[in-house]
Amino acid sequence: MDAVYVVAAALLGACIGSTLACVPGLHVYNLLALVILATQHITLPAQVLVPFITAMVVGYAMLNTIPSILLAAPDESAMFTVLPGQKYLRRGRGMEGVMLTTAGGVVGLVLILVVLAPLAHRVLPFVYIVFRPHMHWIIWTVICFMLMSEWPKGGRLERPGWPRFLAAWQGTGAGLLTFLLAGFLGFILFYRSPIPVKASFQNLMPAFVGLFTVPWLLLNVVSRMTVPKQHTELRAKFDVQSVVRGAVAGSLGGGFSAFFPGITGGVGGFLAGHATALRDDRAFLVSQGTSKLIYYVGGFLLLAVPGLRLTRGGGARLLRLVYLPETYSDYFMVLAAIGIAGAVSCALIVPLARGTIRLIERHGYRPVSCAALATVITIVFVVTGWIGLFVMCVATGIGLMPVLFGSRRMNCLGIILLPLACNMSGCGEAVANALRLL
Repeated sequence: MDAVYVVAAALLGACIGSTLACVPGLHVYNLLALVILATQHITLPAQVLVPFITAMVVGYAMLNTIPSILLAAPDESAMFTVLPGQKYLRRGRGMEGVMLTTAGGVVGLVLILVVLAPLAHRVLPFVYIVFRPHMHWIIWTVICFMLMSEWPKGGRLERPGWPRFLAAWQGTGAGLLTFLLAGFLGFILFYRSPIPVKASFQNLMPAFVGLFTVPWLLLNVVSRMTVPKQHTELRAKFDVQSVVRGAVAGSLGGGFSAFFPGITGGVGGFLAGHATALRDDRAFLVSQGTSKLIYYVGGFLLLAVPGLRLTRGGGARLLRLVYLPETYSDYFMVLAAIGIAGAVSCALIVPLARGTIRLIERHGYRPVSCAALATVITIVFVVTGWIGLFVMCVATGIGLMPVLFGSRRMNCLGIILLPLACNMSGCGEAVANALRLL
């Protein structure tokens, strides 16, 4: 009977997560927050709750590629798929871009089930013991590389002197300012949060919505972008070299981001792309699909690994509020849910992608984006109230800077990286007190 509950819950969670992943800007952690709120009134056994949440994370990780490419409303882990994906969309090949990224997700799913699952409980506890004393300087190194790689992009056509200097550093300066402002907001939310105590399990949710979701949806609403006719037949060009290179880079980036705190799949993919010198768009999309899947699902799986139980990512933190996996039975239950949800989401990718394309062609960007924006704002209000909406508005102002000045949206992750790095270095409280004096 327990097996029936696990399979049924995984099927239901995969269908819900996959379907709602197609809504632009709607994050799975926002949906899981509503599930956690519901558990306060409805008691669900672990055989239902754990596979349901696991399957929702898997379904979202596989299919949030659809709005990231077709509607340019990515989350913090998919932001790098936007530029190559928009190239495909502009050429009428958005379906091909979705399938390439999904292929990377399938590779990541296979790596988790075939490679990570048998070795995780034997290898990862020792790896964590080795790396734990060095976490702080690794995070600082990632931050330094992110900021130093924000090279000046303009200024070549300006007059020599200060005009060229200011033009060249417009985007770079906006990126640095975005990182610092996001970090300042992160310190406030970590050390002096205005979010009500009853919604403290979603303390960062309004800020993430404002930083990553609302700016792109607002841009879609005010722009007059028209989508060319899309080819919905399956004609993605897969060559072995692109898939292998993308899978290797994505697995490195996804594994790094899933294991180290504060590093999202986008940052991990960014680092892996530099390390493996990816230049081909197809390999790049495959790598981002692999990185994203391993980041979400692999990070969630670490909570259930016996002897490790790391809390990486919002899904693991939300599940830990209501249930903590402790036995090998829990571990195998999570693995079973991952496999079932992966199969269901792969079966749904084509009809949901085609349905999204037809929806965009029939109604256009604006109505779809307006509906998505209203949905996201409603969820923020239901979970965190008016204070959450205020935090979302402040974060939206910060999140609009990269969009308006052409810098990397990745710098918005300073909301996590800067407080986390300072806290790991032992100076987090001192920095927070200094900021309060300012």
